[in-house]
Amino acid sequence: MVKQERAARTRENLIRAAAEVFEREGYAVASLTVISSQAGVSNGALHFHFASKEVLAREVEQAAADVVHKLAEGCRAAAGGLLASLVEATARLLAALAEDSLVRAGFRLGHDPSRQGGDGGLWRWWSAWVRDLLVQAQREGELARGVAPADVAAAFVAVTAGVEVLSGLEGGWLSPERAGRFWAFLLPLLAAPGPPPASAPAPASPSSPLPPAAPPSSPAPSPPPASSPAPPAASPSSPPPASSPPAPGAPGRSAPGESGAPGGSGPA
Repeated sequence: MVKQERAARTRENLIRAAAEVFEREGYAVASLTVISSQAGVSNGALHFHFASKEVLAREVEQAAADVVHKLAEGCRAAAGGLLASLVEATARLLAALAEDSLVRAGFRLGHDPSRQGGDGGLWRWWSAWVRDLLVQAQREGELARGVAPADVAAAFVAVTAGVEVLSGLEGGWLSPERAGRFWAFLLPLLAAPGPPPASAPAPASPSSPLPPAAPPSSPAPSPPPASSPAPPAASPSSPPPASSPPAPGAPGRSAPGESGAPGGSGPA
């Protein structure tokens, strides 16, 4: 029993050491001697557990896949919705890529150009997991109308792969803040519109009474336009204007002593 435990521990140490060397130096340059030395065992012990470097690389990929599978399925079970589980799984995956050399090596071995056996295994699994989750989200009405799960999955996995590659140049690509900004941009485009949160005020309907408006301040009286000046105010003591006498021959009230008929002759 003690021998079996020791053998299992040696095997695990070799996988971890190989992940660090593969991630640091690449598959082609990585040496089994360096790996065994980093694990603290002899070359003979390494060959006892792994017949070749390719076999060891596959074991590293499998160990990384076990970590990622557990991480992703744990998010699916714990999150409140399918899109929420994708957001959480992405955050945890980026954290694992930032902190765990085993996960980084597992992804990078899948697309290492110097490795003939590399088929993108872990990337293929991640792509299929994201696509299946989005298909299910569409069935359950979580995706916005017109959103195609396959197209979103392809774009999403391409972004994730690009972030993983860029992280080798600048570690900030794997930060939680960057992941948060990514989802703040993408999620409103994917999610179906839903009811407003309980804490948000409901929009006022046309029949709802409007709140009383504040009384407007009285504007200062503006002067009358120059084209139409106001007539001067009459003084209380001024007599009313005299009426103009009618023109000669015009009909009107007869003067005293004149004939009441219009055009009549005066007194003889």
